[in-house]
Amino acid sequence: MKETVSFHRLKKVYIKHQASIHLYQDLSARATSLKSGGTMVTVTIEKFVEDFSNELRERNVAIFAGAGLSVGAGFVDWKGLLKPLADELSLDVEKEHDLVKIAQYHVNHHSNNRNDLSNAILNNFSKKKTEITPSHQILARLPVFTYWTTNYDTTIEDALRAVGKNADVKYEVAQLLHTLHGRDAIVYKMHGDASNPSSAVLCKEDYETYHLNRGDFLTALAGDLLSKMFLFVGFSFSDPNLDYVLSRLHTRHGNNLRKHYCFVKKESAHADDKEGDLAYRTAKQDLFVRDLQRYNIRAVMVDRYEQIPEILGMVERRHKSDTVFVSGAAHSYGSQWSSEEALSFVHKLGMTLIEKKFRIVTGLGLGIGSTIVDAALQQIYRNERRILTDELVIRPFPQSTEGKQLWTEYRKNMLDFAGLSVFMFGNRLATASGGIEESPGVIEEFEVAHAKGVKVLPLGFTGFAAKTLWEKVNTNFDTYYPSASPSFKTWFTELGDPTRSLDDQLKTTISALTELQKA
Repeated sequence: MKETVSFHRLKKVYIKHQASIHLYQDLSARATSLKSGGTMVTVTIEKFVEDFSNELRERNVAIFAGAGLSVGAGFVDWKGLLKPLADELSLDVEKEHDLVKIAQYHVNHHSNNRNDLSNAILNNFSKKKTEITPSHQILARLPVFTYWTTNYDTTIEDALRAVGKNADVKYEVAQLLHTLHGRDAIVYKMHGDASNPSSAVLCKEDYETYHLNRGDFLTALAGDLLSKMFLFVGFSFSDPNLDYVLSRLHTRHGNNLRKHYCFVKKESAHADDKEGDLAYRTAKQDLFVRDLQRYNIRAVMVDRYEQIPEILGMVERRHKSDTVFVSGAAHSYGSQWSSEEALSFVHKLGMTLIEKKFRIVTGLGLGIGSTIVDAALQQIYRNERRILTDELVIRPFPQSTEGKQLWTEYRKNMLDFAGLSVFMFGNRLATASGGIEESPGVIEEFEVAHAKGVKVLPLGFTGFAAKTLWEKVNTNFDTYYPSASPSFKTWFTELGDPTRSLDDQLKTTISALTELQKA
């Protein structure tokens, strides 16, 4: 009898061993195929930027942030979070792949007491001072309304508040029943928040009962996956809850699922690799990427994680190319035109920018800002645009003594929203002499814009600071416009001529901005 049992055990081990060999051989063959010309089912970075930007323009995108995004902000990843608990169980977290089970083992080890688990979340993710990463900053500035995350930290909310957005945060089911009035974004924290660690989702039992205790999050997520294009950032797709939602959507809708994107870092060589290890991992990654295709999730492959903020920056620049920062201040409009003529030009410029589907950002500069806003509002309501803030961003400068000390930072913040900038007039009443002098604020806005890579267009014909800036750019034309066409050079020259009619200058301004938008 013992010999029979031993034989069956040996047979099972043999079969399992043979299966492993066949799997390895299959993956190795796939790797060989890749090396000989086969390619993963992926999209180019350029195609992603174009596709995602188009949906972003329609306000039809959502972000799903995984632990990888928060690691860049200084937080631990799952392994770092669970390592002390694994050590207590005499387990090596580096050798374990199912980290949810480790958390459950620890709870079991302490007779279903999860106090240590709660403390781990609380102490690793609460009240931690971290810098908001470039990726967080870009994602917060983009016109994204919906954010999903499995992270416990508050970096997404902090990034949104840092750019002046009001975030409606949901980390408990009861919060789904309420709406924060005036919200600019909604953040779904489907695994909970560090501020309430006892109800956070982490161990196996939490996942097993998720559909009972937090199932409304799954319903909301399924609705967003059906109606929006998602971008998964820092996400490994190992989460059982997302897998649950994706598999059911695939079962119901098959090959008609909406398109989504994710970032995947290409496999690279490790210092301790043995022969064939890299080929094996590459082949396995190819299978993973192909499996994502079942859910119509397209992989954007990157060589290093640092590429992700670079790619997001490309999306932001594409989006910001539609946004014009209007800089100007005028205590006087000069002797060339009457104030009525000058303001008529400013008004027509504001209306035409909106008509041409540009978005306007203004700080309400003296004698210019209110006219730009009035013109933009008229055009917006005339065309019955959907949302006012989609077309116009108004940021009046704080006028208190303390507020004035923040004007430089305020200008930097405003210009984060723009890809193009226009500078006109630029003068103020000198305090000492009572005469007219150039506006240092307009000049500073020009310097900030150029430093941030915002394309600048000074309207020299309006005089004052704008003329000085036009002369500066004209002297260093190739530096400011390295790829300018002959037509643009002609238009720029015309914008320095005060003898041309204001109607002609309006047409030239729009032509120049349109070319800069495409450059």
